[in-house]
Amino acid sequence: MVIPENSSIVIFGASGDLTFRKLIPALYHLYANKQLPASFAILGASRTFYSDESFRDKLRRSMQELEETDPATLDAFMAHVHYQSFNISDTHEYGALTGRLDELSEQYGFTQRNTLFYLATPPKLYNFIPACLAAHGLNDESNGWKRLVVEKPFGYDLASARQLDKDIHAYFAEHQIYRIDHYLGKETVQNLLVFRFSNAMFEPLWNRNFIDYVEITGAEHLGVEGRGGYYDQSGAVRDMFQNHLLQVLSLVAMEPPAQINADAMRDEVFKALQSLEPLSEDDLHNNLVLGQYTESQVGGKALPSYRDEPGVAEDSRTETYVGLKMFINNWRWNGVPFYVRTGKRLPTRVTEVVIHFKQTPHPVFGKNAPENRLVIRIQPDEGIQMSFGLKEPGAGFNAKAVNMDFHYTSLEETQMLTAYERLLLDALKGDATLFARSDAVEACWQFVEPILQYKDNGKALYGYACGTWGPKEADHLLARDDHVWRFPCKNLTDTEYCEL
Repeated sequence: MVIPENSSIVIFGASGDLTFRKLIPALYHLYANKQLPASFAILGASRTFYSDESFRDKLRRSMQELEETDPATLDAFMAHVHYQSFNISDTHEYGALTGRLDELSEQYGFTQRNTLFYLATPPKLYNFIPACLAAHGLNDESNGWKRLVVEKPFGYDLASARQLDKDIHAYFAEHQIYRIDHYLGKETVQNLLVFRFSNAMFEPLWNRNFIDYVEITGAEHLGVEGRGGYYDQSGAVRDMFQNHLLQVLSLVAMEPPAQINADAMRDEVFKALQSLEPLSEDDLHNNLVLGQYTESQVGGKALPSYRDEPGVAEDSRTETYVGLKMFINNWRWNGVPFYVRTGKRLPTRVTEVVIHFKQTPHPVFGKNAPENRLVIRIQPDEGIQMSFGLKEPGAGFNAKAVNMDFHYTSLEETQMLTAYERLLLDALKGDATLFARSDAVEACWQFVEPILQYKDNGKALYGYACGTWGPKEADHLLARDDHVWRFPCKNLTDTEYCEL
């Protein structure tokens, strides 16, 4: 196991929810599992006033509410945590940050000034903070590496994404920039690659000759949960489709990389995204469904419509559901439809990829043969399920569908890193394999730009009741091709008892 070099971790926006719920718990777990360097410092930076001790106390209470922790280990970890109060929006105050990093470097005996800057701030500061860091020499790698972790959203549309990329590149080189998408840190997303490329029984079938169609679902059980003001300016296209689901699609569709390293992997991801067939006016009219959830009773509980959520405009036309039929123009996938959907207030929380293989051409079975299907579950109940036909007991040769499945929980001896643990560790090691490169980010925005323009011009918005699988029009996307969506449960394997 490779341990990262001694370093400082600066978290901008350290008083925010992301720091307390995700970043600090992830760093604590890495520390508890001896995966952080012997000498490291965590410096929270935000306008809110805390002393080192008061910040540690608040983090400690938050950690203890989230999970059971070992008191001695938690205290030892917190000794590495510090805080600097200053106005992140004022370039003149960054001198205080420089001075504090000098103090920590001396305190921890850093021979190199390796520093990871994590932007857990509102997106409007993503181009401002790098400029301020550069003005104080904090992007200079002559005395140790300097890396910048940028949270999504990386831009609001194609033009703003290009401008943000240009602004950050004015101060940080591409090898210093780590655009984080926590979906790519999930073990089962990475397992897509191992499953495909390490198994000779699957990769030869992974193409238009054997695959009928592909589904990708990113369903959320919850609504906007108090984030109505933000979400109403974003919508499902920007919040989930443009980043998470297109990244997952690229891993399903990409060619085998020559090597397993950041450059080779990200080259193939970009090629897959570059091969997405641009959406025509006909596609936007006939292959795109946008929806918005309406009030409903679910499990005896009254759930409000999206427009009744706090912070949402009463006449809002922001989509909470996206369903799209799309294609990839290359040798491997030409003619294979990819059906991608995401939405809020659906029956359950689930992200999965479903590969539907073509029916057997044998005339004895034909359309009566059970479907061969592969389900790759990303969350929850992570695992893989394979469906195929076997002879039904008794006379004759009737085929019956049966399943084989694997669950990650069966690997009890193996401790899986959470997405943020994996990505923070990779950033500290300088491994950018699971981080988006600028060309891939631009390719995603380029593909969704027609959707953004089309929905702003009054594309039909269909209602769907909370607790259902979206507008009925999304079913028609598949029905026209004699296909149907898989309606998953929270458990990978089909069960009699499913959330509805």
